[in-house]
Order: sequence, then C-alpha cells, then structure tokens
Amino acid sequence: MKLLLVTVVEEYHDDVLQLFKEAKIESFSESDIDGYKNAASLVMTSSWFPGTKGGAESNLFFSFTDEDKIDKAFELIKGFNNKIVSNNPVKAVVLPIEKYI
Repeated sequence: MKLLLVTVVEEYHDDVLQLFKEAKIESFSESDIDGYKNAASLVMTSSWFPGTKGGAESNLFFSFTDEDKIDKAFELIKGFNNKIVSNNPVKAVVLPIEKYI
C-alpha cells in the first residue's frame, strides 16, 4: 500500500477523475486548495479584503492504493500532460506507507 497525491488546477479536475477511473482507483479523497507558483505571487495577491482570493483554484487528490494502480495512474498522467499546453501540468507523487491500521 502506498499514498498517491495528485495536485491539479481546477480546469483539469474532471480529467483527473477520468484518469483515476481508468487506473481503477475507486477510493480516494479530494480537497479544494489554492495553488501558488512562488512566494512573490503570494505576497502580490495578499489583500486587505478577506473576500478576495489570491491563489489559483486547485484540487488535491489522495488515495491509499496498490502499486499497480499507481503505476497505471502515472502512465495516464504522463500521457495527459504530454497532450496539454499549460504551465500547470498535473503533478503526482507517491509516498510509501510503513504502517497503517
């Protein structure tokens, strides 16, 4: 068992859902996040008005899943990233899980 983390700008949310489906990753969680490219953009987007949002609307997906499904997901994500023209490709990382209950 490993932990798959995927970040994506909101524009590609539905695409990641489809990639997970194709990789047979059926159990996962997601969370809305604000993405920032560098510290300067964080400072530039700071606002005195609490209703103003600064970062790029993004999503974080995570799944505790088997290595074969992760390998398939990485293959699909690489293919997806090769087809898009964007400064914000889908990013994915895998973390080993030493113990779990």
